[in-house]
Amino acid sequence: MLQTVDVGLVVLDRNHKIQLWNSFMENHSGIRTSQAREKNLFTQFPDLPEAWLKQKIESVFSLDSRAYSTWEQRPYLFKFKSYRPLTGKSEFMYQNITIIPLTGIDKSVSHACILVYDVTDIATSKLELEQANQELARLSRTDRLTGLNNRGHWEESLTQEFRRCKRTGEKSSLIMFDIDHFKKVNDTYGHQAGDEVIRVVAHSLLQMQRETDISGRYGGEEFGIILPDTGSEEAFVMAERLRQHIEASPVTYEDQMIAFTISLGIREFDSSLNDHTQWLEHSDQALYQSKRGGRNQTTIFGK
Repeated sequence: MLQTVDVGLVVLDRNHKIQLWNSFMENHSGIRTSQAREKNLFTQFPDLPEAWLKQKIESVFSLDSRAYSTWEQRPYLFKFKSYRPLTGKSEFMYQNITIIPLTGIDKSVSHACILVYDVTDIATSKLELEQANQELARLSRTDRLTGLNNRGHWEESLTQEFRRCKRTGEKSSLIMFDIDHFKKVNDTYGHQAGDEVIRVVAHSLLQMQRETDISGRYGGEEFGIILPDTGSEEAFVMAERLRQHIEASPVTYEDQMIAFTISLGIREFDSSLNDHTQWLEHSDQALYQSKRGGRNQTTIFGK
């Protein structure tokens, strides 16, 4: 019966020598019972996590109680290949491990039995579900056209940054910008060309922003960038680099070259701001000052 169960069985003595090695272990390891018996487990499997497993086994001997390890804690103990010819979702077998004490005639623990459960189907299903949920979460916060944060998620980030600055008094700046004469681009070249212009702007933004910056598409042709730990003068340098890059990078769409520019407004956080909405409004006011000043320029609020 021990040889036919669909569970790995390995019985060890106190010196970690193999006393029982069932057919499950034989089939998956390629090591016959005659080759395994009386051999040291760690000599046979040098890739085993020796220190960790010895500690587990020792606790079984000394405490006369079971020890466990799940695939989520450690994907496998024995690196066996997974034989799933139809799905092929995992290269190796995910395993749950139980180590149980075996007592002798004198009631003392004489051996430890390692039970190896193949939980590959359960593990891969759970991992796939987690990946699907992560992808759904990502899509729920991403603007479909640009790959930037969408308005809802970006505004949540702005709210969090506002609260952080209120609490810590640290610097932070907000840049709002939009594409100049965007309606004219749509009217002249068509909405698909307009979409391509928006994609190119977003791509440029992602290339030029820092890891800590948080950018988003606020709506239509308007974008926002949160710059943590950044004063307005530093934000101005970043804004001007982006503006100049876009001015020098016309979009080619269906053999037509579309030149365009952007206008930007900056508002540095300060304690006089009531909430993130006012921070946003002040950045927008600076943006519209850039528009009134002739477009293709950057304005810092209050300057």
